Amino acid sequence: MVEQAPALTEVGAGLQIAPNGGRVLDALGVSVPGVDSQAVHLIDGPSGARLIRMPLGAGFRLIHRADLIGALAARAGDLDIPVRLDTPVTAVEDAAMRLEGGRRIAFRRLVGADGVRGASRAFVAPDHPARFTGQVAWRAIVPVDDWPAEAQVHVGPGRHLVCYPLRDGRALNIVAVEERTAWVAEGWSQDDDPANLRRAFAGFARPIRDVLDRVERVNLWGLMDHGATPRWTRGACTAIGDAAHPTLPFLAQGANLGLEDAWTLAASLDDPAGWERARRPRVTRALAAAAGNARNYHLTGLRRAAGHAALRLADRVNPSAPMRGYAWLYDHDVTAD
Repeated sequence: MVEQAPALTEVGAGLQIAPNGGRVLDALGVSVPGVDSQAVHLIDGPSGARLIRMPLGAGFRLIHRADLIGALAARAGDLDIPVRLDTPVTAVEDAAMRLEGGRRIAFRRLVGADGVRGASRAFVAPDHPARFTGQVAWRAIVPVDDWPAEAQVHVGPGRHLVCYPLRDGRALNIVAVEERTAWVAEGWSQDDDPANLRRAFAGFARPIRDVLDRVERVNLWGLMDHGATPRWTRGACTAIGDAAHPTLPFLAQGANLGLEDAWTLAASLDDPAGWERARRPRVTRALAAAAGNARNYHLTGLRRAAGHAALRLADRVNPSAPMRGYAWLYDHDVTAD
């Protein structure tokens, strides 16, 4: 296994691990510290009023990305799987990886989990286009003393903010999305002024404004719709996760789909084309569901009023009902297939 980072350090932000991804971690014997999420709570951003609080069953975890990476690396060590750090791959060729400095490493089979701008994606689907969604997102983590063990979605016209606790509730992960016409370069390594984030959500209720007042550092990135690439394998190289099918962050399934990919491909290395045929319908459905959530979070006018009235009614009558519509996603167990 090769990794470009010189060390596995504190990097990234929060992840929501759903039961479908958690089953893979369990099957691998990987335990990650985190917060057990009790609910998905939709809140009207400007007023702060509850729309619906959908209770969750077991298996929904709120974790820090660095904790997941650390747990996976520790398990690899237990299994004597070598991890070669500080090894940037600049290009993938038919049967070799090219490293910085020009050195080549031959391979019989390569699995690329290096993201949408990685070398494996560039080799497998070099000309696959991306479309700017008209949305940008900020990501930040702030310290908190106490926060409900739930994922909150504060929705408003043309914008929404997701927040949830990490690490025993001592930190709050924030992802805030705003609609824009101007394109922002993709990637979440760009620093932005926290004042821009606070300005975008100045019309939200006081609790959210108070949280944003604590933000000292924030990253900004433009959200691109890539869809699934037309193929995930070329020659002996197979791309998985975001390298093959980056998903918009409105269903919290990026990490979970990547875990599913890894588990299922491990049993199909000699038949990657068959693996892709089996995986593609599920992945395509998840990507479409994520895109649909983005539209629903940003409603305006009469559609917003009608949608919020329906959510409040469901909250009174049967708040668990909406989550049953995702049983196809969360209840699936790739480790049992």
